[in-house]
Amino acid sequence: MAVLHGLLNGGSRARVVTALLIAGIVGPLTACDGGKEGDKAKKAAAAAPVPTVVVMDVVQKTVPIFAEYVGQTDARETVEIRARVQAFLDAQHFTEGTVVKKGALLFTLDKREYEAKLLQAKAELEGAMARLGKAETDEKRLKPLAERKAVPQQDYDNAAANLQTAQAGVSAAKSGVVEAELNLSYCTITSPITGLIGKRLVAPGNLVGKGEATLLDTVSSIDPIRVNATISEAEYLRFFATRNERTNGPGQLELILADGSVYPHKGKLAIVDRAVDQKTGTLNFSAEFPNPAGQLRPGQFGRVRAVAEMAKDAILVPKRAVQEIQGMKSVLVVGADNMVALRTIQPGETVGEMLIVRSGLKPGERVIVDGIQKARPGSAVNPTTAPAGGITEPPSKATPAAAKSATKAGEK
Repeated sequence: MAVLHGLLNGGSRARVVTALLIAGIVGPLTACDGGKEGDKAKKAAAAAPVPTVVVMDVVQKTVPIFAEYVGQTDARETVEIRARVQAFLDAQHFTEGTVVKKGALLFTLDKREYEAKLLQAKAELEGAMARLGKAETDEKRLKPLAERKAVPQQDYDNAAANLQTAQAGVSAAKSGVVEAELNLSYCTITSPITGLIGKRLVAPGNLVGKGEATLLDTVSSIDPIRVNATISEAEYLRFFATRNERTNGPGQLELILADGSVYPHKGKLAIVDRAVDQKTGTLNFSAEFPNPAGQLRPGQFGRVRAVAEMAKDAILVPKRAVQEIQGMKSVLVVGADNMVALRTIQPGETVGEMLIVRSGLKPGERVIVDGIQKARPGSAVNPTTAPAGGITEPPSKATPAAAKSATKAGEK
């Protein structure tokens, strides 16, 4: 009004009329444009596509619950190869770090000294045999004479004592020969078992066996190989209580290696220790695994996985369907009307790619496993069923045809 009053006072009537005409035209045009923009927004909102998600039915079945125990591989048999006599190490007859057979020649020692001692022991045995022969002849000759009192009794008693002494001398000489032969045999060192031999500790040319049995090498059997682990007292009682329900028979144990891979061969329980360790409250046990390729070596670390118990009628959902919000586990549930609802759950143990749900879900309900980021609680979705096993291809691995179809759908 102030503008109109100014125009009336200070301008011509023609200017006033022109201003009013312009105002009358621009106003309706502006109103029309605003109405068109609002309609477009409403139409765009109405035409927004319902997001497509992948759902899976909540299943209920009896499943095994696994437990894992840290263990270390060890040979079932480990033998130290030692030099049992003093001599110079003459030669090595094996390749370090390879498998040697039982009885295979490993080392030889300089045996000339022990060959000489064997000859000496045999000569002493021959002398003892000669003395024994003479003593036997004297005893036989004097015995009838002593019976007829033709010779003093003392002479016969001396002959009988000499015979016994000669017999003892032969026994001692025989033991000397056996000892000499044994020492000579120690100069040839063979493997007492079939196994993997390590790196030699003494090179040929060195004097070994002086004052002690020098350690030359070590041989360990590796097929099968043992894995030693410990289990707590509480876990042992849990195992014992469910022993009739589990299926931990031969070949039911798994070994997870240090790199996270699963060892291809199944194992079996070999030994459970006699008593619980009072200091740690744990019980030692050993499992045996086939090792035909020699992949496992003593001293490696891993985890033994076994069935701890059977969860009866457990409710299962895929782990990838579970979200964590402020420390609470939840899933998105699609109802019969295809509306999304947020459901808080109480999780249990993990079974492979599935998660046991203690509470919060019922069998038959549908949970979103793929497309969670596109769904919102209270909104509608277009659910599709996951393939058998609940495995869906990630978007990055979709086929070109599928990707092209998805692009066209988005454009429409």
